[in-house]
Amino acid sequence: MQQPSTGPSGPRPLFVDLDGTLLRTDLLVEGVFALLKKNILFLFMLPVWMARGKACLKEQIAHRVDIDPESLPYHADLVELLRKRKEAGGRLILTTASTRKYAAAVADYLGLFDEVQATADGINLRGRCKLAIMREVTQETGFDYAGNALADLPIWREAADCIVVNPSPAVLRRIRADRPDSVVLADPGRNSLGQFALGLRLHQWLKNVLVFVPLAMAHRLDDPGLVANSMLAFLAFGLCASSVYLLNDLFDLPADRRHPTKQYRPLASGWLSVGIAALLVPTLFAGSIALALLLPFEFVLVLSGYFAITLAYSLYLKHAVMLDVLVLAGLYTMRLIGGAAATSVTLSFWLLSFAMFLFLSLALAKRFSELDLHSCAHEGVAVRGYRDSDLPMLAQLGSSSAVVSVLVLALYINSDSVSVLYDRPQVIWLLCPLLLYLISRIWLLAHRKMLDEDPVLFIIRDRRSQLLAALGIILLWVAS
Repeated sequence: MQQPSTGPSGPRPLFVDLDGTLLRTDLLVEGVFALLKKNILFLFMLPVWMARGKACLKEQIAHRVDIDPESLPYHADLVELLRKRKEAGGRLILTTASTRKYAAAVADYLGLFDEVQATADGINLRGRCKLAIMREVTQETGFDYAGNALADLPIWREAADCIVVNPSPAVLRRIRADRPDSVVLADPGRNSLGQFALGLRLHQWLKNVLVFVPLAMAHRLDDPGLVANSMLAFLAFGLCASSVYLLNDLFDLPADRRHPTKQYRPLASGWLSVGIAALLVPTLFAGSIALALLLPFEFVLVLSGYFAITLAYSLYLKHAVMLDVLVLAGLYTMRLIGGAAATSVTLSFWLLSFAMFLFLSLALAKRFSELDLHSCAHEGVAVRGYRDSDLPMLAQLGSSSAVVSVLVLALYINSDSVSVLYDRPQVIWLLCPLLLYLISRIWLLAHRKMLDEDPVLFIIRDRRSQLLAALGIILLWVAS
């Protein structure tokens, strides 16, 4: 590690940037989403504050939002370098465009910095403004600098030693051209395709196969045009869902970092840039709407409703006891409604009734599993408003909803609607024991603490569930 560099008048101080350098995140972006989670109406105040200057925006946000410096994602290699330099007698100055409130909190937590220079009194400490402060502080000794952004290039040109942390490709090209002697500290894999896939939850797109169900139940899978519409609906739901997943993670950053497993998510851990994620949210949603406009207008309404409900769920509804599971069940069902709207297929009363009870059971299984696993590590601590004592009730409600869904299926098989679509409807009766086995196994696994993901996603990915689905398709084909 680097030792303190010396100038004509002694050791040169090392100035260290905060956002994107010492931290693998941006406190301004985090502050915006923390503020919006408090009250979404602050969205209308952000342009007003921005019109008064970026310093005003940062100070207004910092006045209303606190940070937890202990949970923030620090760049471990840089922190280690700073510790070594501090032990060797070097002088460290935290110099950042973040507000003094946030910078001071980080400096106090780390206990490494001799001084803090930050945005305050309407002055945004960035770029050449930051350089002017450095010149004033170190008139004779010169200075070293650790940064990460294009705005830092004028500073690096005057710095004696340059430390470049997690630079973008554009920054890396410029700094290598200007200062080939620079020390580069980079996290391999940060902002990689793998991190984007995890952040976008591409594996959750499997749930969107539900949009094909209305077409399949109407026996219209032989129509290429309708199948193409279902594919567009699948992609539109996927882009919309990924947009919401990123938005939800941005809202939940502080909570996720305190969670035993969610702390490793790309945004919470800093392995995916919060700035890039913030830009992707509207981009992905706009892409989903662009695809939706290629389909009947009813599908646009369904997709817009899906986004609005998931946004409300992320902000408020997921903390409303029992309402949260009803909303989750409704979001699953909206994929069926969207599939029907995209293909102009009439969605039957039977399918909606069946889906409502089945998805309610699976949503309850999801919440039961989360609460059960949480209670083992934090006994007596409520999670999303649920208590340990609620586990038996959730299990009873979930199991009964599952049985009701099988009852709806049985009534459907015995209705006149089946004889119109199937030549041998009696064969479909075999679907009832298959479904009973499937949902009983789901709840058994939940009770055994072996269901650690979304039950719908579990069913789609589970080998035994896939076998049951294949048997069900064969039965429907034989019955046709």
